[in-house]
Amino acid sequence: MRPTRSRRSMAGLFTVFVVAALTVPIAGAQTKRPVPYDAYDGWRSIQDAKLSRDGTWLVYALAPEEGDGELVARNLKTGAEFRHARGKSPVVTADGAFVVFTIAPPHADVERAKKAKKKPEDQPKNGMGIMSLASGQVFTADRVKSFSVPEESSREVAYLLEPVKEKTDAKKDDEADESSKKKEKKKEPGTDLIVRNLSSGASSTIASVVEYVWSKDGARLAYGTSTKSGDGDGAFVRQSEGGAIRPLVKGRGHYKGFAFDEAGRQLAFVTDRDAYAQPASPFALYTWSTGEQAAAAVVTRATSGMPDGFAVSEHGDVSFSKDGNAVLFGTAPVPEPEPEDAPEPVKVDIWNYKDALLQPMQKVRADEERKRSYRATYLVKDRRFVQLATSDMPDLHVTEGAPVAIGESDLPYEPLISWDGSYSDIYVVDMKTGAKTRVLEKSYFGATLSPGAGYVLWYSDTDHAWFARKVGSDRAVNLTGALDVKFEDETWDTPNQPRPYGVAGWRDGDTAVLLYDRYDIWEVKPDGSGAHMLTQGVGRRQHLEFRYERLDRDERTIPTGRPLLLRTTDDRTKASGFYRLAAAANAAPEKLLMVDKMVGAPIKAKNADVLVFSEQRFDEFPDLWVSDGTFANARRVTDANPQQSQYSWGTAELVNYVNADGKPLRAILYKPEGFDPSKQYPLMVYIYEELTSGLHRYHAPAPGTSINITRYVSHGYVVLEPDIVYETGYPGESALKCVIPAVQSVVAKGFVDPKRIGIQGHSWGGYQITYLITHTDMFRAVEAGASVANMISAYGGIRWGTGMSRAFQYEKTQSRIGGPPWTSTLQFIENSPIFWVERVHTPYLTIHNDADTAVPWYQGIEFFNAMRRLGKEAYMFVYNGEEHGLRQRDNQKHWTVHMDEFFDHYLQGAPEPEWMTKGVPYLERGKRDVSPLFEKKSTTDSRQR
Repeated sequence: MRPTRSRRSMAGLFTVFVVAALTVPIAGAQTKRPVPYDAYDGWRSIQDAKLSRDGTWLVYALAPEEGDGELVARNLKTGAEFRHARGKSPVVTADGAFVVFTIAPPHADVERAKKAKKKPEDQPKNGMGIMSLASGQVFTADRVKSFSVPEESSREVAYLLEPVKEKTDAKKDDEADESSKKKEKKKEPGTDLIVRNLSSGASSTIASVVEYVWSKDGARLAYGTSTKSGDGDGAFVRQSEGGAIRPLVKGRGHYKGFAFDEAGRQLAFVTDRDAYAQPASPFALYTWSTGEQAAAAVVTRATSGMPDGFAVSEHGDVSFSKDGNAVLFGTAPVPEPEPEDAPEPVKVDIWNYKDALLQPMQKVRADEERKRSYRATYLVKDRRFVQLATSDMPDLHVTEGAPVAIGESDLPYEPLISWDGSYSDIYVVDMKTGAKTRVLEKSYFGATLSPGAGYVLWYSDTDHAWFARKVGSDRAVNLTGALDVKFEDETWDTPNQPRPYGVAGWRDGDTAVLLYDRYDIWEVKPDGSGAHMLTQGVGRRQHLEFRYERLDRDERTIPTGRPLLLRTTDDRTKASGFYRLAAAANAAPEKLLMVDKMVGAPIKAKNADVLVFSEQRFDEFPDLWVSDGTFANARRVTDANPQQSQYSWGTAELVNYVNADGKPLRAILYKPEGFDPSKQYPLMVYIYEELTSGLHRYHAPAPGTSINITRYVSHGYVVLEPDIVYETGYPGESALKCVIPAVQSVVAKGFVDPKRIGIQGHSWGGYQITYLITHTDMFRAVEAGASVANMISAYGGIRWGTGMSRAFQYEKTQSRIGGPPWTSTLQFIENSPIFWVERVHTPYLTIHNDADTAVPWYQGIEFFNAMRRLGKEAYMFVYNGEEHGLRQRDNQKHWTVHMDEFFDHYLQGAPEPEWMTKGVPYLERGKRDVSPLFEKKSTTDSRQR
């Protein structure tokens, strides 16, 4: 039976203990009802699931769509649970004795602050909780900006408090030196850092801290301080044993990028303290080791080998190599000082055809470029600086412990981003000298370095094969060209290069690499010899997609001496689960678990044979299950939404159909609970591209930009999601050839009313619907969100979110024309609904927001104005300030209600709403309040029975 909850009240403590079982009693016969709007906000998701290292405790957050969630800590051995209100983002200590977590402020307080338009610093702040897993008692702290727990220690936790807003002394400010004031404005004053002993509760406070980091073993805490006067600025190390604090370097400045080595005996950070005494000398890299009294500047602007005009960057990540022999950090050009009397720049963008990147793209990337840094290294033993990345090869990918790295430069090919794609030259870079050797030109898919740094691996978009090149050699070996199988997407239907299926990983010692085809896993030696199929062809024969599941996230190679866990999906039924591949040669994969559900990636306890994973189905929320590595006795351990049993739901199944070109395809068909094939139902169609991989996906009741499938099925609709395949140059016609036959095949079954069929889609789905209604009158009503109507004008537009030209989309990717308007003129016209708008006889609803950064807003305006000009029924919703899809929940609710009213009127005979009959004048816009529809009519908690 459903557990009862015992509550304990203590000062500064809110904890709930539950002896949990997962069966929900039903007192007598219950009549299920359609899912109402007032159920949406309380629907919960499971977030941030963590396992203790011994596998005893599962910790996760239960978060409602809107409102206050809770943290849950469940003992997997006893079933006992501890809970804490508004807890989220948990961290379990290494010994499994404590959970440290964030406590969100009450949702009601946050909403009140937003409505009052309070400044961010005045809005409610997060807190922090520390839960003892022995007793369930919780220590809480308010206004916590961040916290950190050492990876390998359970002794202490450090947490930084939010700054307290202080009143400024205007008179002192007026008397302060102007140059000093300018510098102080750039400084972020620190705040209190609390270090708390987890067992005893004893704590100490360190003032004015801005940044802090633990050593991996928790023996030391490094931090930087910043004070308003600058007198207390510095870098320090605190010893956990005894709490002694050692100053490393002091002086006015910024101290940031703190990083310990693996052993916790060396520290690196950057600071500009010297710039205050010598303005020409900006940030420098400092290091310290446990045998030294103070930190020393090891890389400065004057360091030999640094490019002219460069200095240590404050924005580059600082890290040690695993062996502690090198420090990685960033360098960057020193910005030119601006003259104090320089005039205000004219706000003008000057576009030049020679620009590598369009001006809008430069604008979007401006902040990234300001903070760009180039990877460099300091060799600790040699006391030597080496510049690795450079302005002509800006990107570097480092493999842990490798003597070389992969360098990458897309600079020669930047203009091609606008209409073709992203290409790069690939280099091998010596980590000790910075010398680079180019190994690939104009690579589309890039390259990677093997874990042992012996080989460079890449997929060739021209040869359609995997290649390897031994580091130091100039010879590339084709690994897969002679194999009678494709290693790139067999179903690819856009005009650009098909993607490879990918790499599982390398064997120890770089002896072989494991590669994926559509179904199976191949093992190939890097010299091209010995290629064999590890999965024995079982995947292709049985339409099973095998993919290696890496349970140890720190694992760098795939060992040969142990079985491999394979995540598996049945391509025909979409069932999923796990197989095991024995270490023995020529062993066929062994089935461990296969269910007609979507099974999530497992989380493994670090030191125990305990795995947690999710299972979901259209009618089953993705609750968490626990098992050992055999999956023989998997059991469900959460019940996030027991209230679902109150509502009518439905089922999902695959159906087959043949498109107009005679190609067999599939679709998902959702049927209402209690489906009666002798009745006739309204049909709602939702389209995008290929959708059947989501057969077992759970759709929580929620407002949004597109229809909520669960809501429609629960309210008596049949819903259809057909797969669509495409022919380059004819995307609109391709959709027509797939969608119409799919609908006809379902209508032919007899349970759909052919006069009550609607269709909805957004973005690419919206475009296809807008095209469809210029060629068919099958649909009684449609909603086509953020739709392109005119491919010619859309081709010449900008995707403002990235600043990119939209040309690439039509020539190479989703829009699938395959060329520009001057070579594919007829295809652009034929596929543009605006040129055929006079054929439309279907009521048309769209949403196209005025801040859409993906599809230009004017596309919606063009089609709406054309419909209005012709006197055809059309409605367009424009949410001010919203982008391509709705983000604000109030807007999602408002739109959801209106879209549902539109379809319910035309497909279920509901009354026509006033916004359709009379319109909404500009001065009355947004005044309709739909929030009462989403408010619970009863205060009874459906979880308490």
